[in-house]
Amino acid sequence: MLDKFLETLYNKVFVNIVVEGSKTNVYMELCTGNSKLEMIHNTHEVFETNTLSTQMLEYIESYTRETPYFYISILDNSLAQGVIPTCDKGRLSYYHDVSASEYKCSANNWTYFTSKTDLYSIEKKYHKIGVDFIFSPFTVLSHFFKDKITSDLAMYILIETSTISIAIFSNGELLYGDHLNTHHIIEEDGLTSGDLDEDIDLNLDEGIDLEDIDVDGDEMELIDDFGDIEDLDTLEDIDEFAGHKDIEEELYEAAEEPKSISTESSFNEDYQRFTLIQSCIAAYYKDEKYESSFIENVYVADGVGVSSELKRYLEEEMFLNVYVRQANISMEVCELAKMEFDV
Repeated sequence: MLDKFLETLYNKVFVNIVVEGSKTNVYMELCTGNSKLEMIHNTHEVFETNTLSTQMLEYIESYTRETPYFYISILDNSLAQGVIPTCDKGRLSYYHDVSASEYKCSANNWTYFTSKTDLYSIEKKYHKIGVDFIFSPFTVLSHFFKDKITSDLAMYILIETSTISIAIFSNGELLYGDHLNTHHIIEEDGLTSGDLDEDIDLNLDEGIDLEDIDVDGDEMELIDDFGDIEDLDTLEDIDEFAGHKDIEEELYEAAEEPKSISTESSFNEDYQRFTLIQSCIAAYYKDEKYESSFIENVYVADGVGVSSELKRYLEEEMFLNVYVRQANISMEVCELAKMEFDV
């Protein structure tokens, strides 16, 4: 009872950290309220480092020292993560060996997993501020498109600086998903516009609750208990897919019009993303483990500001209907953290 009273005397601070390649995006919100949160202030900074620098620490602590109620959320950037289209523990290994992974059921029908070692590394990296939640990009993706995934079959894509998270949903059920690293592939391949004439023949198969992570000895002393991350199974009513464009797509195209021709760098990156998406779709169709159906609609959560070329590639080369929404990923992570407190 006393704790509840004390909560009313202090603001809550939500600190949200998203690593974007060699940079770190820190977004914070100050909120009032107990059972229902209300934002009173937000702040945002980008740091030219992917570690917890002194400057970043000072920035975060300038807000967290004002209240005992602050919550640190991290977007999982592990490369050894993914999703499985079942919550049946007996069938998880049919799709993926999860013996070295931490995993959690979502919406009572699909599971997201990530490397225990990578979770420990994140916890160790931010031990000076502590970590309360580590959110999966697939959780971000499913929440961002909560108005869509309970409808007809479609592919959903979250684009970050160095990765792409892909999930295929039909009537709220996950059919397939993959998490792909684009950063090192772009650097190694060094694609140029001349590569566009070549055939594409790639074959890439490719906020977790952190309680009870299985690590040894001294490592356990560094790991705190983490709060549960609620399943995101409360979805809003939605409209059916329509042949016309989404409002988000129209706004996206309007913003693209004044731009000049894409730079060589963004051109190469978007083409590389296209090849990986194409390969992912091919893997979905070919892998007998998954229940495959023909994909017509693709929804993209654009967290980096891709050019219109990616949309054009998917529409012209694969005959897909593509809808793009701009996504502020750090704000989406914050929304997930606040869901833990709204009742």
